[in-house]
Amino acid sequence: MSQIIEQSIRKIAKGTTIVFVGTIVGMLSHFGARLLFARFFSQSQYGIFSLVVIVLNIATVIATLGFDQGSTRQIAHSRGKGDAVKVQGLISSSLQLALIASILVSVMLFFTSGIISTEIFHEPGLALSLKIVVLAIPFYVLTKVLGAIFLGFDEVKPKVYFEQISWNILFLLLLVLVILLRLPFQAGILAFSAAFILTGIGFAVYAQKKAPLTARRYPAIAPQGKELLLFSLPLVGVTMLGMVTDSTGSLMLGFFKTAEEVGLYNGAVPLARLVPIALSSTVLIYLPVISELYSQHLMAEIKRTYQVLTKWIFTVSLPLFLLLFLFPETVLNFFFGSQYAEAAMALRILSLGFMFHAFFGPNGMTLLAMGKSRQVLWANLLAAGLNVILNLILIPQWSITGAAIASLISYLALNTFQSVKLYQLSKIHLFTKSYLKPILASGTIIAVIYVLTRSFLVVSYWMLPLIFILFLGVYGLCLVLTKSFDKEDIMILVAVGKRMGINIEAAGRILDKFL
Repeated sequence: MSQIIEQSIRKIAKGTTIVFVGTIVGMLSHFGARLLFARFFSQSQYGIFSLVVIVLNIATVIATLGFDQGSTRQIAHSRGKGDAVKVQGLISSSLQLALIASILVSVMLFFTSGIISTEIFHEPGLALSLKIVVLAIPFYVLTKVLGAIFLGFDEVKPKVYFEQISWNILFLLLLVLVILLRLPFQAGILAFSAAFILTGIGFAVYAQKKAPLTARRYPAIAPQGKELLLFSLPLVGVTMLGMVTDSTGSLMLGFFKTAEEVGLYNGAVPLARLVPIALSSTVLIYLPVISELYSQHLMAEIKRTYQVLTKWIFTVSLPLFLLLFLFPETVLNFFFGSQYAEAAMALRILSLGFMFHAFFGPNGMTLLAMGKSRQVLWANLLAAGLNVILNLILIPQWSITGAAIASLISYLALNTFQSVKLYQLSKIHLFTKSYLKPILASGTIIAVIYVLTRSFLVVSYWMLPLIFILFLGVYGLCLVLTKSFDKEDIMILVAVGKRMGINIEAAGRILDKFL
């Protein structure tokens, strides 16, 4: 294993550990807030809140101009070439252009909130909620762009602390206060917006005191702004189309059905989105690291890094996926109550769709690191178009199950397209023996366990953690017995263990014998 691959994997493993912990904290806080909304407000109000989140995310994507990913890639790529002047110009352009765009988008959303509420969603009560959430857009955009800038310097902590942890915890705390004071539904929406505002202000204060932003002062948009826009604008389309793929089900349920069914569907969606948490934790630090390698034309190192990390992403994702896929009723009853049991089939289908993300790994981010933002755009255009067509066909007949099927097929199409393009452009693929052998072996064993469990046991809530550990153990055992561990795998284990304060070098030496 080359020193470059080792350094890259160690850097990504270290950053992923930080992001993973932060993501868990943030997602648990956000999930807790959603539970509070679902339990203390009506199903219709929870549906309105879900629509507010979707509209806010769409507005923020437009206002960010793609800089939440484009700035990271361009800064990292320029750093890899040692161009400090260009890096400074990219920082300046990112902040100033995003600020202008966020203000314009906020004003437009404020004055069109009534039309959006009555003409698109047929929910007049949505209008006031949208006017409240408009206040959050510039602060949300600022948080995302600042996080992207720090990430371009391989500094993942600021993004994790502010974008993933601070906002979610603030939202949960403010929502608890709203419920304790028995304030009306709109106060919950105000708490949602206030969390973004406070987080944006806090991040701005932090950025002023920390490099690389402390000594940077620019009177106008730098010349690098045009290049940044040309690279990043396709990423607006990528993110928008990704949101179409993620959100069309909810949006079309709101159009064809009722807010109650939107709320029911959104009981399954946040659970299914937990499946690729390892992937979302990895891609943040993966993008700048791979961008630097690409600037130095180190394609062999990029290929090996991609293969090793994808195997670990799948390993971490598998147990949770199996719980959601095999026991959806038990999981939904535990988190949302028996009234959400109707979403069991939707949860099963959605979890399979999100598992495709984990299986194929960071294929899109690898393309993006190589500067192929247009290829990523075309992949997402295919997935989004397919998703819209399938939702139009399936939702009127099968409601939330139809929406879930549409998402499943779209995710498979997206990942297949990106993986094929990645192979065509660079010969990078993930179909190695060390990746496929344990999947096939563990799949067979787990299928037997599931049949025995369903035949002889009634699975209760308290059994889920035990089953989770069992699934993880089975897959880990299959990795060892099929000799699917590589030296890079052991290095990741040791690096993550050190990051968490656990010395597992002895275990690494034992596993070394199974190579």
